[in-house]
Amino acid sequence: MDRTASRPLSRLALRTLGWATLPALLVAGCTSGSGEDTTDDEPPASASPTPEPVRFATLPEPCATLGEDVIDEAVPEADPAGGETLSSNDTATSAACLWSGLDEYQFRSLTVALRRFESDTAIGSGDDRAGEYVRQMAEEITGDDANGEVESAELGDTGDQAVTLGYSTTMETEEQGEQEYRQHRVIVRTGNVVITLDYSGAGFEGDDMPGADTIRENAEGAARAALDAVDASEGEQPDEGADEGTEEGTEEGAGEGDEPPSQDARD
Repeated sequence: MDRTASRPLSRLALRTLGWATLPALLVAGCTSGSGEDTTDDEPPASASPTPEPVRFATLPEPCATLGEDVIDEAVPEADPAGGETLSSNDTATSAACLWSGLDEYQFRSLTVALRRFESDTAIGSGDDRAGEYVRQMAEEITGDDANGEVESAELGDTGDQAVTLGYSTTMETEEQGEQEYRQHRVIVRTGNVVITLDYSGAGFEGDDMPGADTIRENAEGAARAALDAVDASEGEQPDEGADEGTEEGTEEGAGEGDEPPSQDARD
């Protein structure tokens, strides 16, 4: 087959392939000169429960979480090289960036999706909610019958909690026909923030599929780099001009399968 033919997929087609409560005031009783007790009969009000503090009050810019060296290794010929920010209703709680590139007939794409959880006295701490979200993001892969050869394991020495999952999937397009992709997802929790990194690779026009070990190593290395960027943002506060979506608007249902935007070759 003539490999000098037009590129197998357009760039557009490639890009289509995640609050302190004031203390109650106590009223002191007093007595009248006659000895009559005038103390307020009502008991003092109890202080409302205070949500557990969280480590992160905002998220870093997602396309800034990975350096040029990481992208050059994981996504050769990434276009744009700085990544493409994906839309979010509230960038203080959910943000994502996509890189995709075609180097001759080798396709790669990588998405970093960040999700931040606040503590809520009714439904749990930010850390606990984030931990539940890690489980959901893992089950999204393991519970999908379209994913083949799924291998899942805990990833040690990475954040407070981390899971790494390798698998393969197939997509059919008019330009390529049936195409197999090697996929990897790494999910990392650091405090009340979850990083979901999706990495995909394929060889077009009959070129070799990338090896599972290579895909895994690139995905895990990129996830650790994103983790460093998130950890470095601790203590930062939201910009005054940042989106101000409500907790209900951006996280309602997060315990029931809601997720940030992520790249999957089957989309």
